[in-house]
Amino acid sequence: MKYYFSYSLLVIFLLGSAFGAAAQGKPVMTTHDPDDSIVVEKNKASSAVSTPWAWALTDSAFGVLPSGVHVYRTVDSLDGRPQVAYYVSAPLKDKDLLFTTQVGYGKRLTPAQYFVQEGQPLLVINTSFFSFKTNGNLNLVVRDGKMLAWNQPSRRTKKDSLYHYTTRSALGISRDRKADVAWIFTDSTQALPYAYEDGPVIAEGVDSIPKLEAMHDSHWRRWKMEVAAGGGPVLVYDGKIRVTNEEEGLFIHGEKDMHPRSALGYTRDGRLIVLAVQGRTPGVAAGVTLAQEAKILLDLGCYEALNLDGGGSSCLLVNGKETIHPSDKEGERPVPAVFMIGRR
Repeated sequence: MKYYFSYSLLVIFLLGSAFGAAAQGKPVMTTHDPDDSIVVEKNKASSAVSTPWAWALTDSAFGVLPSGVHVYRTVDSLDGRPQVAYYVSAPLKDKDLLFTTQVGYGKRLTPAQYFVQEGQPLLVINTSFFSFKTNGNLNLVVRDGKMLAWNQPSRRTKKDSLYHYTTRSALGISRDRKADVAWIFTDSTQALPYAYEDGPVIAEGVDSIPKLEAMHDSHWRRWKMEVAAGGGPVLVYDGKIRVTNEEEGLFIHGEKDMHPRSALGYTRDGRLIVLAVQGRTPGVAAGVTLAQEAKILLDLGCYEALNLDGGGSSCLLVNGKETIHPSDKEGERPVPAVFMIGRR
């Protein structure tokens, strides 16, 4: 049964990225990244359909894994640029696996710190975008059926004085272990988020914190999920590539930027896909665009998938061991929320 989700407004920081174009002798245009002052390559990424990556099973590099969980790695190139990526495939119906989330409750922790704090889960990956100033999450986080974090309610633009309301995406897993990706509206006074049926909803108004009525769209349903992790934009929806960064107010005019990426998706046969793409490592891993990330996830069999916070935040641990190499020079970036797979 298909689920739809309502997403509330989050203002998300565009994550800068430094790429390997210089290493390849290509001209680079730069812009300032407000988060980490990283030079961003405005690369001319090809829009042509690329050949699916070849993935190698690499379970043995990560210790003892449950029989249904597998780790894959690729070092294939994309559009002539080197790449490094990993993904984990896990069966949603396996009752011995626990799919959950955790937040920092006003603090940011590295994925390695969450790994220790949460009893050494099988998998840890960063999730939501966040404020560097307040350490607050800007996306929905649900744990044990309860919202621990909400979408940012509105954002401002330079073109007018109104507040712009956007529904942003999340992946949820219900109590009966069915996954779905949708666009979500959250209200901190309500127990459950709202989900819209056909796509992201855009509205505007004079209130910084809107009520549901301000979205002017009645085609919503309550989204009752046991666990959920928000991010954005949606990349794959109903089995097709559908990148909704413009509608979600994310990475505006940044479609061609190549970054480290984190993503969640699921297949129609009930497998969760957790993807991490390395980037900002000149000569080793360039990172990918949103469109390239969407194509990768579709090639992996995802029926629906969404992008998560990326750039220096991208980090995927399996049994506490890093897969991709985080791009921040300090190593793993502290984040206010993670998605985890544990063992019962």
